[in-house]
Amino acid sequence: MFQEARPLWPAGLADAMNITCGIRAKFQAEPQTPALVRVTASSRYRIYVNGLFCGHGPAAGPHGYYRVDEWDVTPYLGSGSNDVAIETAGYNVNSFYTLDQPSFVQAEVEQSGQIAAATGSAAHPFAVFVLPERMRRVQRYSFQRAFIEAYALTPDTHAWRTSDALPASPAQAEIAEEKRLLPRRVSYPRFDVAAPHAVLATGTFGKSGSPAAPWRDRSISSVGPAFKGFPLEELEVVPTDEIGELAMTGWNREARRYEGQALQLLAGETALLAFGRNSSGFIGMEFTVSAKSRIALTFDEILTEDGDVDHLRLGCANVIYAECEPGTYTLESIEPYTLQYLKVLVLEGDCKVTGCSIREYANPDADRGTFASSDAALNAIFEAARETFRQNAVDVFMDCPSRERAGWLCDSYFTARVEADLTGSSVIERNFFENYALPESFAFLPEGMLPMCYPADHNDGVFIPNWSLWFVLQLEEFRDRGGDEATIASLLPRIEALFQYFEGFRNEFGLLENLESWVFIEWSKANDFIGGINYPTNMLYAAALEAAGRIYGADAYLEEAAYVKQTVREHSFDGAFFVDQAIEDEQGELEILDHRTEVCQYYAAYFGIADAEELPVWFDSLLQDFSPSRDKDAAFVADIGGIHPANAFIGYYLRMELLSRHGATAQLLEEIKAFFGKMAERTGTLWEHNRTQASCNHGFASHVARALYRDALGIKSLNSQRGKLTVAFTDNALASCSGTLPTPDGDIALSWRAEGDTIFYRLSAPSSLTVEIENHSGKSLVKEEEER
Repeated sequence: MFQEARPLWPAGLADAMNITCGIRAKFQAEPQTPALVRVTASSRYRIYVNGLFCGHGPAAGPHGYYRVDEWDVTPYLGSGSNDVAIETAGYNVNSFYTLDQPSFVQAEVEQSGQIAAATGSAAHPFAVFVLPERMRRVQRYSFQRAFIEAYALTPDTHAWRTSDALPASPAQAEIAEEKRLLPRRVSYPRFDVAAPHAVLATGTFGKSGSPAAPWRDRSISSVGPAFKGFPLEELEVVPTDEIGELAMTGWNREARRYEGQALQLLAGETALLAFGRNSSGFIGMEFTVSAKSRIALTFDEILTEDGDVDHLRLGCANVIYAECEPGTYTLESIEPYTLQYLKVLVLEGDCKVTGCSIREYANPDADRGTFASSDAALNAIFEAARETFRQNAVDVFMDCPSRERAGWLCDSYFTARVEADLTGSSVIERNFFENYALPESFAFLPEGMLPMCYPADHNDGVFIPNWSLWFVLQLEEFRDRGGDEATIASLLPRIEALFQYFEGFRNEFGLLENLESWVFIEWSKANDFIGGINYPTNMLYAAALEAAGRIYGADAYLEEAAYVKQTVREHSFDGAFFVDQAIEDEQGELEILDHRTEVCQYYAAYFGIADAEELPVWFDSLLQDFSPSRDKDAAFVADIGGIHPANAFIGYYLRMELLSRHGATAQLLEEIKAFFGKMAERTGTLWEHNRTQASCNHGFASHVARALYRDALGIKSLNSQRGKLTVAFTDNALASCSGTLPTPDGDIALSWRAEGDTIFYRLSAPSSLTVEIENHSGKSLVKEEEER
């Protein structure tokens, strides 16, 4: 993929933790003459051309492989001499976001087919530096990500990007071994820059008379051989400790619109700014200090009850720290973060803030799909789902763009559906599966097991066996979405090895028993009943066997699935509900325990263990006696036969599917509004739970967009592999709805309105699709127009 560039890094530092490398080259160009920068790196890089930001990457790839980006830099060029500068942060720590692999950067500038500069080139090389401004020995940002950003700045810190000023003595470059390269495929973000909407407050702070105990999250306390980082006693600064000793001494809550006005702050003063909604990207600030100063930026998705920022709420260190000599600065984080509120604290000296921003790092294709209904609350929820997706699907399906940026299985099953709905493609999903297909093996995991999230390092050997089964279910849907057949075929050995792994845990009944590691159902009481035979896990196991059988035409998997499903029915159903667990007693006899959870019932319904025809009383109870908004107290549990309540993921998401399948669309839309409405209003994104103790921007929550397309608009299903579109009209209590769903062959556009006993609709779809119309609304249908 590269013509001349070779991978390199400052000599002797390829395995060192938290090194920031800079490379720079000058080249001659003419404006509007096509030019690109081709680049990849380990761990993260950003590019400046003539001092202007123009890219960040690379896209996620598996261990031992690196995706190559090609940035069109033509709009940034001037006549004559031009500067390209690339900063690369090489972390060399295990995480769920960036891989623990030796640091390197490989880049070249191409103009009109000729290489103007290339790493490792003798004729037109890049100069190489170790950038001194970023402090190395700092705490981890979180258990799941690498290091916080802490800086020691001088006014000429960034001058090297656009001049011959040297940030440090040039480093001797060491050429690394050749890398295995992959195409990026996924779209390049637009990097839109947004300013805060308001200055919510200003205030003063000082040392607390009774500071809380220092924050000793596992990202600090667990540093050691299995979890890499710098020990606490070696850290240059510990911003979370210093900020933890502070307390607000006064607030001026007179909010005012932010219009770029300067904010003059002295030591012990703070300003609180609001961006209007949750955003993910690179935090920027322009400021001047007249004396040696120390500044901290803290941020979060929400405010505390007393209107402040809790930078530790999410279990990560939401802080950027800077020590500054007198001068004027433009500082932008090299890592993306998620926030709605930003707090500037002057710990020492002074600070005149003259600009503030977030450069968004988000999917650029998520605005292709549209949705509008007669219910404003549903419209707001759809837009929050879109926003949640675009921030969680840059190059891999992430759980959250903040604490982890990790590509979790099961989460991906739901988010992948939204990619197809909003963007009309499954290119991220293709990369997602390719990342799992290419490595020869997965370190620290048993043979055959798939990582619970990937690309990621799992040095502690922890895995979720259940999540590997969701991988199989997603793969079948990927095929139905028209997914790449070569990728699907390449994963057959992975699937076979996975089921061979599970064979070792099948008992005399043919059920999985006493699975290893972290058996996970959801964040609810259900996770207390995972020992022995866990019936929800076996329900999922049967579904995965079925999916594998259909994907690869393997009758043996289908037969095993049928056997497991029948055995689960016989063991788990107690005459009223399905129980979660059975164990062997002291005599070796199977004892089916009286543990019943709401989510177990949803597993049974979703995976076809039972349905409304077989068990109508049970099924009716699921629809009528449970809901996300019902009180989840002890009295409720007692009233519903001692059944423990479900949590958001995955229980309530399975419930949404259950209601949809049963045609209870009006009930479903009301439950959607009750559950998601406050999230859309408060953060503009959708949350991990129904409370704010965790992420308020979680990828799987964007799945509600699928529900709205299907159950409000009426686009019931699209099978791209078979070329079939099904539209279903139901009695969902809406007066009207319209929307577009993009496909590779063009948009599907549907709009309808209900007038009395008639639904008037318009539908256009690509000619490649066969359209089937279903009417479950109880009204007559009138097609006003159809364009094919």
